[in-house]
This record gives sequence, structure tokens and C-alpha cells, in this order.
Amino acid sequence: MSEFLSSIATFFKHVFEFSESSPLLFTQFYFWAFFAIVYAVFAPIARRTHMRNAFLFFVSLFFYYKTSGLFVLILMFVTCSDYLIARRIAGSDDPLRRKAWLVASVTIDLFLLCYFKYAYFFIDMVNNMLGTHLAVHDYFAEVGNLFAGQGHFSVDQIVLPVGISFFTFQIISYTVDVYKERIKPVTNILDFGFYVSFFPQLVAGPIVRASEFIPQLYKPFHLSRMQFGVAVFWILNGLVKKIVLSDYIAVNFIDRVFDNPMLFTGFENFMALIGYSLQVYADFSGYTDIAIGIAMLMGFYLPKNFNSPYKAHNAGNFWKRWHISLSMWLQTYLYIPLGGNRNATFGTYFWIALISLVALILTSSWWASGAILGVALAVVATARLYPEKRKNIIANLNRFITMLLGGLWHGASWNFMIWGGLNGVGMIVYQFWRDMHWTARMIWLTVTVALLVALVSFTHEPVFNLLFVWVACIALGSLVRYIYHLAGGEREYKWIANAWAVAQTFVFITFTRLFFRSGSNLDPATANEVAWNTAKNMVHQIGSAWRMSVIPDIIVAYHNVFLLIVLGMIVHWLPDRWKRRYRIVFARLPIAVIVLLCVATVFVVYQFVTADLQAFIYFQF
Repeated sequence: MSEFLSSIATFFKHVFEFSESSPLLFTQFYFWAFFAIVYAVFAPIARRTHMRNAFLFFVSLFFYYKTSGLFVLILMFVTCSDYLIARRIAGSDDPLRRKAWLVASVTIDLFLLCYFKYAYFFIDMVNNMLGTHLAVHDYFAEVGNLFAGQGHFSVDQIVLPVGISFFTFQIISYTVDVYKERIKPVTNILDFGFYVSFFPQLVAGPIVRASEFIPQLYKPFHLSRMQFGVAVFWILNGLVKKIVLSDYIAVNFIDRVFDNPMLFTGFENFMALIGYSLQVYADFSGYTDIAIGIAMLMGFYLPKNFNSPYKAHNAGNFWKRWHISLSMWLQTYLYIPLGGNRNATFGTYFWIALISLVALILTSSWWASGAILGVALAVVATARLYPEKRKNIIANLNRFITMLLGGLWHGASWNFMIWGGLNGVGMIVYQFWRDMHWTARMIWLTVTVALLVALVSFTHEPVFNLLFVWVACIALGSLVRYIYHLAGGEREYKWIANAWAVAQTFVFITFTRLFFRSGSNLDPATANEVAWNTAKNMVHQIGSAWRMSVIPDIIVAYHNVFLLIVLGMIVHWLPDRWKRRYRIVFARLPIAVIVLLCVATVFVVYQFVTADLQAFIYFQF
């Protein structure tokens, strides 16, 4: 009897204690056992809104505890603070008092985010600027040691709470929307806690706007037969994306190449880059699909976070399709307050000066800082000299600042700012290209190609070889389009032009990810070094002469991986109406058939499960 009780006690200890080695991930059996229990309790109380919301709030707290341990206290703290502050804002008629409470709320939220996510970044800046040797110190761990005993928590490193960027942005949107009177504050803290911590999207989004989700808190539960089928489809779709596409091609090819680029040929490095674009999409959108399906089974609807982003015709259109909830958040709470496409505000100049200072500190180079500041001042001066172009110029400047800060949101290191900046440059270049006359386009391309030919001839650097091939392809495609434009036949072959634009955008976005993939680390010095070396080595290999004779052997050796990459991209590029059609067909199948398809899908997915559990990529943000 004692052994039985001991085993029961051990079981419950395992269930209720936090373990870094077994977090509740969508790809683990433990999560689906957890969800089955949650749904069994949820079903009888689904139509009793207050009880349902309270239950899901405590379930979400437990889920986050199993994912991040005692960091659940941080989540509970910001939930309580923003709940109380939002009520203070709504209850006051004094504009200054309302603004003071808003500033207090945003300051608390951003302080916690910056402490956990950017402490290494700021310490590195201070050390570079003052020549000091300061080290990070986890004061939260020190407080924990006062209660748990000295040495229980490490104070020499700061661990990033999973999903802190997501729930921080979500809470800020709530407080700002209450301040701007877009919504009324939630009167029940359990309901508000449920909004903040809803477990399907808590740790990796999508970022849910309060105005979109809070009204759902008070709607009665409803799940039609069709909605059930669609929810199951999204869950299965997400699992296939994550395990069959993302994890398999990462473990069996992509990670190997990125870890040692110089050991692989130019073709292998190029395919690893292409494959990584598919991997990061399948990983993140797979998580979102599962989150949407789980939420739908409980009667809640999360916003669409991806819209076939690799169908984008330009960098700007890409960011309207990729991580839509973050793009909309940045547009609403950063780009528009900066002045949007109307004018430059104090915020515009503040961020220009701050980014220039950061560049100076991180690179220890006046040239880098001066270049950023000089370009920004030149843009502002041009806007003043040419009033007719001011609106477009200022819009591009604010757009560029937004993308830089969007890069910094992803990671506290220089490589993420480079990645965000490259995306901003891509958006601006497209704006100028779109408004440029055909003749001017061809002149610019001719000059650029000639310059690259000279650089290739005199320097023999692989990076210039790579740029020459890319720009030459753009020039050739533009020349063909220019001829059709002169002949008046451009409209007839518009689909070819669209396909060409999609291909060029995909290549551009793929190469910017050299900096995104390498260096996802809290220590900016390490992150920058890893990112730079990996990018440099991969560019060297891709830009050097390819040994064409070995390519067939490489394709044979990695035929499973390459086949998955090709199939994944084909499915991605299918017309949206086709995808809607087979989603609806699945949802309308008899329940017995859906169950059989679920079993078959799980069986197939299991064949692709790797020995090492692959965490979702966006957990690190």
C-alpha cells in the first residue's frame, strides 16, 4: 500500500512541478493529455461565461508555470498592475492624470521586458562606452534565493521568460486602447487575466488586440459542426508543418550547414538558406495554426497571423502577410504615433539620434554612427527642400525606424537590427522603384551592373559575385519587361511579371535571414560574432565558383530533404481558393472519417519525429 501511495505521490509531483526538460509543447503527448483533461472540465461549464473564463485563466497560469516555472509570477504581476492602472485611467476625467497612469503602465511593462530581454544588450553598451567590465546580475533570482535558500537560483545569468515579448505587447495594447477609449476596461480581474494569459497563444502569439478578443469573453460558447471540422484541420495542419517540414529538414540538413558553412559546397549553403525560409515559416505558422484550432474548439477566435507570405510581390507586402499581428501592432502603436506617412514628429528625431548612438557604442566606430545620422539628416533635408516629395520621404523614414525597432524586438543584438534594417531598406527601395520611370530604372540597373562587374574584376570577392548574379538577373528580367512595355504587351503577360516579383522578393527575404538565423542569443557580443561569421562564411561559399559535377550527388544524398522543400513551397504557392476548398471539404467529412484521418496523420507525423525535441523558434522571443 505504501508503495502505491508513494507512486501516486511521485506522479502528482511530476505533474505539478516545473521541469525544463519537459515543457508543455504542442508537439508533446503530455500537452494533448493536458488539453484533453482541460476540455473535459471545460465542456460542462462552457456556457457559464464567468466560470469558464476563471477556469481557463487558472489553467493558463498552470500552463505557463509548466513552460517557464516561477516566471509565472511576472505574468501575474503585470496582469494585476495593468488591470488596476487601466481602471484608474478609465475612472479619471483629468487628461494629465490619465496620461500619467498610461506612462506608468507602459514604463512598468517595458522595464520588465527590457530587464529580461535587453540587460545583456545594455551592459554591453555601457562596457563599450566606458571601458568597464560590468556583468549582468539577476536580482529576481536573488530575491528568490531569500525565500528558497541561497544558491537555489543562479544570479550570474538572466534567463528570458518564454513569450514575454508577446504578452507584454498584448498588455500594452490593452492599456493604450483604454486610454484612447477604444474599449472599456474589464471589470473582473479573472476575465482580464484570461485575456492576457490564454494558453494557446500565450508563448508565441499571435498578439491579440484587446478590442478583438475581450468582446469574446462575454459571448456564449458556440461550436458548430463545420467549426469543429475546421478546428481539427488547423491542428493537424500545424502539426504537419512543424514536425514533417520544419523539424525534419532542420535536423537533417539546415542545422548542419549553418553550424559549419565552410564544410559544405555553395549549392548546399544556398539550399540551406532556401530551406531555412521554409523551416521558419512552417515552424511559426505551424504553431499559430495549432493555437487557432485549439482556441476554436473552445469557442474563441484568434486573428490570422500568416497569409502565404512567400507570395509577396515586395518587402512591404511581405510584412503585411508575415506575423500579421506584430506588423499591425507596430503600425498602430509605433509607426502611426511616429507620424506615419503624414509628418516627422519628435519621436522620429529621437529614434534617429538614439539609433545613431547605439551604432556608435556597439561598433566603436564614428563612421557607422555618422553614416546613419548623415543619411537620416540628408533624408530630412531633402524632405524640406522638395515639399512635393516630403510626404513620401517622411513615410519611408518612419517606416525604416519601425523596421529597425521591429528587428530589435526579435533580439537584443546588432545582427537583429541589421536584419530589420535590411527589410526597411527593401521596403524603401521598392517605393522608389515603383515610382521611377522605366528609362530611369534601366539606367540605374545598367550603372549598378557595370559597377559590380568592375568590383568582381578587381577584388574577386565572393560577395560581389553574388550581388552581380542577383542584380544581373534583375536587370535581365527588367529588360524583358521594358521591351514588352514599349511594345504595349505588358498587360498580356502580367502573370509572368508577378511570378518574377514573387521570386525576387523571396530571394531578398531569404538572404536577410542570414542575420536572423545566426546569433539568437541573449549575449549580444556572442550573437553578433556568430551571426557575422556565419553570414560571411555562407556568402563566401555561395559566391564562390560552384562545383557543378557534385550537385547531382548532393541532390541524391539529401533527396528526402530537397523533396520536402519543393513540396512545401508548391503547397505554399497554391492559390488561396484551392486551400479554402480542401479545408472546407475536410471540415464537412463525417466524424468517423475525420477520426480516421487524424489517426493516419498522427501515424505519418510520428515517422518524422526526431530524437531531439525541437522547440518552436519563436519561443526565444
